[in-house]
Amino acid sequence: MSYKEWGDESNPNVLLCVHGVTRVGDDFDNMARALANDYRVICPDIVGRGRSGWLKNPQLYRVPQYVSDIVTLLARVLPDGEPQTVDWFGTSMGGLIGLGLASLPDNPIRKLILNDIGPVLAPMALQRIGDYIGQDLRFDTYAEASKFIRDVSLTFGQHTEEEWHKLANDVLRQDKDGKWVRHYDMGLALPFRSATPESAAADEALLWSAYDAIRCPTLLVRGAESDLLSAETAALMTQRGPKARLVEIAGVGHAPTFIHDDQIAIVKQFLLG
Repeated sequence: MSYKEWGDESNPNVLLCVHGVTRVGDDFDNMARALANDYRVICPDIVGRGRSGWLKNPQLYRVPQYVSDIVTLLARVLPDGEPQTVDWFGTSMGGLIGLGLASLPDNPIRKLILNDIGPVLAPMALQRIGDYIGQDLRFDTYAEASKFIRDVSLTFGQHTEEEWHKLANDVLRQDKDGKWVRHYDMGLALPFRSATPESAAADEALLWSAYDAIRCPTLLVRGAESDLLSAETAALMTQRGPKARLVEIAGVGHAPTFIHDDQIAIVKQFLLG
């Protein structure tokens, strides 16, 4: 698993920033810069994405595997000796990984931020994401590929041309034939496609059980127009488990990018305020 690191590697205050299902650790460049004086910030590419390796069995592209990988990463980056704690910022899938880890006994998470994700995943949104993930698209030009990434990312909210360029550039690669493709293993779509109503219900029950086991201070951020995290689920998350503090961001769906200063300020306030 590849990761980017910001700040002083001897800083005992560690922040892990974990991306969404088709994104990469580069998404957190702005936020990492803003927090690098206070934290050692670590931004991994979860397996199957970006600079990290791919799994031989795509059915393993699931949260338990990702939690196991993160435990291994923490064993690598944290010094031996005294018990270590980390703070966690997770967008979408990255939030589910954090939720899973924070539910375990003796876990290292001190403060948890869940960005537009909860135990209940709207079926229509999951279908949309699953369909998007599995499209094995190849573009002749960078301009075409970049436009596609922008079109499917409009729910991120308003961004400048420069920001849209970076959001596309971070997830596009040129293949051996010169075509522009996305950075990840198309096998990521397999667990989505193999889901059934029964398995979805079982997953939801497991996620609520995990959420109810969390004991650390938790911040829930919701894009006010999100189709993945409903207002009802968000409200319920403020009433059970860690009783998350809820912040909604207007004009954004799934999911806030935390590129902008006003969004980064929400993180600073919760982690450092």
